[in-house]
Amino acid sequence: MHIRQTRGCKTLLLLVTLTLIIAGCSRINLAYRNLDTLIPWWIDDYLDLNRDQQKRFRAQLRDHLSWHCQTQLPIYLDILGQLQHQVRRDEINEATLRTHYQNAKQAIQKITEEITPTTTQLLHDLDDAQVRTLNEALEKDRRERAEKYLQPPLDRQIRERAERMGERVEHWLGTISAAQRQRILVWAHTLGEHNRVWLDNRVQWQHALSAAVAQRREAGFDDRIARLLRGGEAFWTDEYRAAFDRIEQAALDLASDLYAMSGADQRAHLDRQLENLRKDLGSLACLPESR
Repeated sequence: MHIRQTRGCKTLLLLVTLTLIIAGCSRINLAYRNLDTLIPWWIDDYLDLNRDQQKRFRAQLRDHLSWHCQTQLPIYLDILGQLQHQVRRDEINEATLRTHYQNAKQAIQKITEEITPTTTQLLHDLDDAQVRTLNEALEKDRRERAEKYLQPPLDRQIRERAERMGERVEHWLGTISAAQRQRILVWAHTLGEHNRVWLDNRVQWQHALSAAVAQRREAGFDDRIARLLRGGEAFWTDEYRAAFDRIEQAALDLASDLYAMSGADQRAHLDRQLENLRKDLGSLACLPESR
């Protein structure tokens, strides 16, 4: 499972991205059932919570997970069923992909709104030593990501970007063709120095978080954290903001083109992957009985 790749700035936003990341697990229901263990384990990388803080957080986390399974997972299952139907009817194109992308963004926003009060309380209650631990962890995160994504020369960054995307695509489509691999490489070149732009933006967000936490006892702290979590665009760098629409469109164009280039075997593989994901999620005991 690819849990560690979510290490970074938004303390509880593992909940946000996990619904996508755990799709790479062999058993998504196994990962989902263990979120109450996985998320505290991840947070330990950033916060040294005391016993009372841990107890309160775990209780809040159980409530969030129950809410998510009862109210959000049924929506995901319906969307997965719709996507699978579109694949079988060969209705996948840029427009349908954009609709699903917007659905994913809305799902993230709903989770963000749900967990914002818990995140705010957790950060508000940190003592000075815990804040230092958080800032040190964020600094370590920056160093590690800079080493991994910025130190290699640009041509290697682009090659590795294409390789990562190729692995993701093959999870859904199976073995990809030379033409599809070339299309992925074109996309990787189109992004150019995106590693630097992305990391600069990430660092700016982290600095804004650290500055907010430093003023956690002052008026307006809750609103500032809410803006950081719910409307991160306000904290983007100018360069990232200018590039975002282009990068977003490039990703949608890539997905649309790869599907248009896919053969019958690849589409059958995609159908099976969607079916397995839908069955895996649908088998969770926490779902409403009406499911």
